Amino acid sequence: MNFRYQQVENTLVPTDQLYSSELNNSVIDALQERYPFLLKGSIGKSVMGKEIPYLRIGTGPRAVFYNASFHANENITTPLLLKFAEEFAEASATGRNLYGVDVSWLYHTFQLYMVPMVNPDGVDLANGMLTEGEFYERARQIGENYTEIPFPAGWKANIEGIDLNLQFPAGWENARRIKFEQGYDSPAPRDYVGEAPLTAPESLAVYEFTRRHDFGLILAYHTQGEVIYWKYLDYEPENSYAIARYFGAVSGYAVEETPSQSGYAGYKDWFIQDYNRPGYTIEVGRGVNPLPMSQFAEIYEANKGILLGGMTQMYAFGQS
Repeated sequence: MNFRYQQVENTLVPTDQLYSSELNNSVIDALQERYPFLLKGSIGKSVMGKEIPYLRIGTGPRAVFYNASFHANENITTPLLLKFAEEFAEASATGRNLYGVDVSWLYHTFQLYMVPMVNPDGVDLANGMLTEGEFYERARQIGENYTEIPFPAGWKANIEGIDLNLQFPAGWENARRIKFEQGYDSPAPRDYVGEAPLTAPESLAVYEFTRRHDFGLILAYHTQGEVIYWKYLDYEPENSYAIARYFGAVSGYAVEETPSQSGYAGYKDWFIQDYNRPGYTIEVGRGVNPLPMSQFAEIYEANKGILLGGMTQMYAFGQS
């Protein structure tokens, strides 16, 4: 399927610069000011007390949830969601179609929730925007124990060295065993599961936000590899593979099962396990994290069909 690019004039979403928590918040504020029908709020706070904002567009009975930047150095995914939010809002304001789909139908059929930056402290560290203070010094000391991981660019965890996508109660004990065997048995730039599930406030905020809603489908955006992970263990929610194949067709990404070494305690894993509904980890781009912003246009082109399809395909397959 061909999704023709539609330029938003006077765009509010920069796509040529690294994102900080401040820029993320400023863009969200600007979007809400230009499009007052956008709802913004907070799902909670980070370790450093930063708000973790969300956007909602649409008033319909079917809710979906997209999130990005669980991992600090994967923050090219933040403007991916913000750009789609802007295009959805601009189409809603002008009454035009959104990539061939009636935007009024989308708006009145769905509620699309987006958290563009789950890990604001970690993003600021990885991008070199947090360079001093108690939290920075603690992270730097953690990094000194892992000299093979570039600091701060290789940092994936939250500011306390907990991997936020290894914090969910879906085989967490297995994730702990695997990661401890790999040497990540204490706070680290990546792959430390924490002392127990949901001990990191950012992961707990996503968990509680999900519990408060009735999401029919979720997308969790990561980098890199151009691959779609759709399954957790033997859980296969109805129509989830068919939707994954659609996502693969419109993006050109491979559709695969999660590798066993990374197959536990993720947000997608927990959502599939507890809700038996379609959940996907989308790994965008190729290269070494953090991916350069020069890849953004190509990444967005590949993913706009997925971002739209998270709604249209859930409807087409009758997911509630």
